[in-house]
Amino acid sequence: MRPGDLAPDFTLTDQRGVARSLGGLLEAGPVVLFFYPAAMTTGCTRETCHFRDLGAEFAALGAQRIGISMDDVAKQFAFGDANHLDYPLLADVDGRVAKAYGVKRALDLLRVRRTTFVIAPDRRIIEVVHSETNMNAHADRALEALRARR
Repeated sequence: MRPGDLAPDFTLTDQRGVARSLGGLLEAGPVVLFFYPAAMTTGCTRETCHFRDLGAEFAALGAQRIGISMDDVAKQFAFGDANHLDYPLLADVDGRVAKAYGVKRALDLLRVRRTTFVIAPDRRIIEVVHSETNMNAHADRALEALRARR
């Protein structure tokens, strides 16, 4: 997936048991969809907390933050609760959404490539952020891309 591509639509359950579709989320404005390998791990905790800490900046740009991993709803709930995350964490247990976005790994150990997609309300991808080691790059670069659109 590259900037300009249409983001695949999907419906998944969040950590509170609510079904969320990309199309429905985009009705409220841009979506920053970030895939992370596994809840409750050090790197993923740092990444998700950085997204949490920048919440006001995303809100000022009218953008929603949405985390997604192959963890189940219960683990997503525990992860969100433990880290006071104020945005949805989606459970892509079978990896079908990760596969549609081209971030699913062949090996189950890391499950997905840490990747962020900034998606416009028309489902066009604005920016793609790839970084396995810089946990702050995802939220920081997503904000840059959103600001550049204004």
